[in-house]
Amino acid sequence: MMRAVVLSGPGPVGNLVVRDVPVPEVRAGWVRVAVRAFGLNRSELHTRLGLAEGVSFPRVPGIEAVGVVDALDPADAGSGPAVGQQVVTMMGNMGRTYDGGYAEYTLVPVGQVIPFSSELPWEVVGAVPETLQTAYGSLTTGLDLAAGQTLLVRGGTSSVGLAAAALAKGLGATVLATTRKAGNVDVLKAQGVDHVLIDDGDVAGAVRALYPAGVDAALELVGTPTLPDTLAATRVHGTVCFTGMLSNEWLVRDFYPIGYLPKGVRLTAYGGESGDLPEEVLQRYLDEIAAGRISLGPTHVYRMDDIRQAHTDMEMGHTVGKLVVLTGP
Repeated sequence: MMRAVVLSGPGPVGNLVVRDVPVPEVRAGWVRVAVRAFGLNRSELHTRLGLAEGVSFPRVPGIEAVGVVDALDPADAGSGPAVGQQVVTMMGNMGRTYDGGYAEYTLVPVGQVIPFSSELPWEVVGAVPETLQTAYGSLTTGLDLAAGQTLLVRGGTSSVGLAAAALAKGLGATVLATTRKAGNVDVLKAQGVDHVLIDDGDVAGAVRALYPAGVDAALELVGTPTLPDTLAATRVHGTVCFTGMLSNEWLVRDFYPIGYLPKGVRLTAYGGESGDLPEEVLQRYLDEIAAGRISLGPTHVYRMDDIRQAHTDMEMGHTVGKLVVLTGP
């Protein structure tokens, strides 16, 4: 048996219960990971609130986890990471159509794990996988960001926003980032943000005051309520990448492209899987953290028994940065 967080069905945090369940049995093509830590994501909040599609209950949530390979089918020996290898795993319907990372063990497709080697504490590694995958994919596939360009991060104090700022600075970009709270300015400055903007709903005006033509690229992490203003902050032939929905709103009602999109501003989107995060990118990022050359931003660590408090903090926006749960004592 193992301890796991089980979501009985959509609803309040009280539907998350820590209980003993059977350890998943290894089968061909899948690998069992002994989970050391898992990060919390808005995706799991959407699942708990009943906003996610294709989820059956009861379900162990969690779209990411970090740990070590515990077991694999003998037929798969040599085709994937060996037992004892440190790995991250994420996405691929984890926590939706099959049980996810909120547990001491999780069973995932062998192609869905990414090996790494690091002496960083598990609570640090646990903050990385989905955050890095999303930020890296948004800046590369989504925006094709280059040195010397300007980037607006709408939703800068989210874990993805903080990671995107650090990665963009590493690329040589100038970073503007938003926050609704003046008390978060120092957090963003510590992450290397060049211009912190207090989000009062009219960010485009503040951006244009700094860069009259608009920014080269913008990363939208808040959702559709702020998307028109983010588009208005972007220059002709600039690109906005829609990646996040901190607002829990992601649909544009009665979308009329000619009326909605400013002339010449490009709108794209990003949503990735584990295969979209190259192993060498993950390893380099962990090495940069270990060397003190890059910062994750604030990380808030919980124990499994505190999962309801962690979900409450995520839902209510009580924290800045990434929330991570350790499975061990």
